[in-house]
Amino acid sequence: MRRALALLSAIPLLAASPAGPQFAEVRPGVAMTFPRDHGAHPDFRTEWWYVTGWLDGKGGRHRGFQITFFRTATGLGTDSRSAFAPRQILFAHAALSDPAIGHLLIGERIAREGLGLASASVKDMDVRIDDWTMRRLPDGRFSAHVVGDGFALDVVFRPDQPALLEGEDGYSRKGPDPRSASRYYSLPHLAVSGSASQGGRTEAVTGTAWLDREWSSSYIPVGGVGWDWTGLNFDDGAALMAFSIRRADGSSLWAGGSWRAPDGRVTMLTPADVVFVPRHRWWSPRTGTTYPVDPILRIKLPSGVRPLPLRPLFPDQELDGRKAGSPVYWEGAVTVPGGRGYLELTGYAGRLHL
Repeated sequence: MRRALALLSAIPLLAASPAGPQFAEVRPGVAMTFPRDHGAHPDFRTEWWYVTGWLDGKGGRHRGFQITFFRTATGLGTDSRSAFAPRQILFAHAALSDPAIGHLLIGERIAREGLGLASASVKDMDVRIDDWTMRRLPDGRFSAHVVGDGFALDVVFRPDQPALLEGEDGYSRKGPDPRSASRYYSLPHLAVSGSASQGGRTEAVTGTAWLDREWSSSYIPVGGVGWDWTGLNFDDGAALMAFSIRRADGSSLWAGGSWRAPDGRVTMLTPADVVFVPRHRWWSPRTGTTYPVDPILRIKLPSGVRPLPLRPLFPDQELDGRKAGSPVYWEGAVTVPGGRGYLELTGYAGRLHL
């Protein structure tokens, strides 16, 4: 879900607007159109381009990675002609999960849109902050280039399955109030190729990835503090997305997701179909936050309830994004029987406001 962790150094600016900014509302019954919806939606408060996946290198080496670009509308400067008006702010995070290191290697960028610093096209996926880029290529593949602290990724993602429209044809509820929702689609089973640089060495990599695209103006419902989310690619071609919005006491306020079977049939998951059951917890020595990093996910499918134990590549996959205006959260590579993907745990280090 990635997708909205950009909490925003823009929040103090929003509070300074006496009339309060007005943003577009997510509504059901609006058709997705491509390539337009790969691009930015600046009338909505926030959106993200979120890729998570696994890199496979020589000698059976496996690493996880995350590349995420966020766009946030501030509600300021709409009547100004000045190029300095901070109408849109772009954030980006990247992380490499290497079990040989035991913690994340992280990179971050932040800039206001314009002035040659950052941009997000409204026509197609083409997002840039300084030297970081994510774009759709003319042949339909996607590419990304990021440089972090001690690593760099130059990777291409080839879609092997059609876009998966989450919720009701892309209208994804996030709470009891239907206004708490996002426009949301996923691209599971992206075939990864390219290169990864680490410790002064560059090697060719392949792998699998998952792209999430969401945009919204009212994401977290009243009473919600954060979420658990997973996107899983299975070896037989199946794909699963599941999320649960949590209350402060840890109970589920809302949940949902999707299951695309190997034959392509899609089942949308309701709040009663998704349960994250915590097991062991990991405590961060840096932030003092405790995360349920290896839950069992119970999903109800037409064939019955399926328990999926999510096992992290290693426990310490915490990302502290506060330097780039985002919160502390856990985002890590995980495996399940017959598949692999990513798990995201937000709101454990403090309530999100999206």
